[in-house]
Amino acid sequence: MTDKGIDNFVSRRRLLRLFGFGTLSLALPFGLRAAGTGSLSMPGRDDEMPPDGLGAADEHGLRLLPGYQSRIVARSGQQFASGYIWHAAPDGGATLTTKDGGWIYVSNSEVDHHGGGVGSLRFAADGSIIDAYRILSGTSRNCAGSMTPWGRYLSCEEVNRGQVWECDPFGKRAAQARPALGRFIHESVIVDPHSRQLYLTEDHPEGRLYRFTAAQNDGSGHPDLRQGLLKVAQVVDDEKGHRLVWHPVPDPMARRRPTRTQVKDSTPFNGGEGVCSLDGLICFVTKGDNRVWGYDPVSHVIRVLYDDDFHSPAILRGVDNLITTPAGDLLVSEDGDDMQLITLTLSGRVQPFLQLTGHQHSELTGLAYSPDGRHLYVSSQRGRSGRKSDGVVFEVRRSG
Repeated sequence: MTDKGIDNFVSRRRLLRLFGFGTLSLALPFGLRAAGTGSLSMPGRDDEMPPDGLGAADEHGLRLLPGYQSRIVARSGQQFASGYIWHAAPDGGATLTTKDGGWIYVSNSEVDHHGGGVGSLRFAADGSIIDAYRILSGTSRNCAGSMTPWGRYLSCEEVNRGQVWECDPFGKRAAQARPALGRFIHESVIVDPHSRQLYLTEDHPEGRLYRFTAAQNDGSGHPDLRQGLLKVAQVVDDEKGHRLVWHPVPDPMARRRPTRTQVKDSTPFNGGEGVCSLDGLICFVTKGDNRVWGYDPVSHVIRVLYDDDFHSPAILRGVDNLITTPAGDLLVSEDGDDMQLITLTLSGRVQPFLQLTGHQHSELTGLAYSPDGRHLYVSSQRGRSGRKSDGVVFEVRRSG
């Protein structure tokens, strides 16, 4: 594979044809799961969804599906009773359940020059906010991340030679840098719940897809992220289809060369953004070509799940953050376009979930469901003014 990217490896139309997808429908090879009772997910079957679906904008500028309501839970510059001032430029988020039946929502701060970090917002079981505090300081452009199965939050720095930080959502233990996961322009990371390997995206036009395997477990049986093997992906085409082959990165610390240039056969992915796990797949998005990808770690087959070139009109553009819904679909946020959250169902249907109006110079970030699936968190990173100091965190839930 040359460094000119995957589009030079195989054309988009041939790519989709070889993956078994037509140009008019991107049906996915998985079963559609029903939503759990009371979960915050798309109502009804695909053929029951209204063609438009979204109502008029509420007082916060959100257009929602019927039966949903929103509230603002945090604003940049807002001081909480704890004294914590909510950070600027809220970006990637995640949640963790607490023993008292409540939950914690963590949010990155995408601020340059060591002004970033991570803040936590703690909720009681009834959804009231009971605390807010910082869990990481002094880092730069903290973009996306994810909660680990062992209850730690991984926060990614989107800068040259950036690092992944392992954070305590409760703020009791100091955050730790994990340089073994590589030093590059980190966008997001996910832990495969089956293999416990980590998959990492790189936000660069020539960015790569990486996989990290810990050398050993810690004392609790979880992967110890202090040491391990970082590999980079290459797409190969053979009789089995399109598969990923993994190559060790010679110098994960990028002391002399960026990690993305160290393995000449590795495949560029144009602007890696969000990544999540769904039904055994590792799903991730690339903003440079507006694609959603699915990788099967067992068969090593990689597929295009969505490509805006094959939708007319293309409802989903500016792909960015990506999470799994309680119903087992994908929820994708737009950076730009018309500022929507889009549900990509497992039957291939693309449907708006909400739209943010009046925030034309912002982007949708921070997607996360509460652990019970009843609340969705989403941020406007720069608010109505377009300034990072005016970020807003919304909560969306069913009415009543």
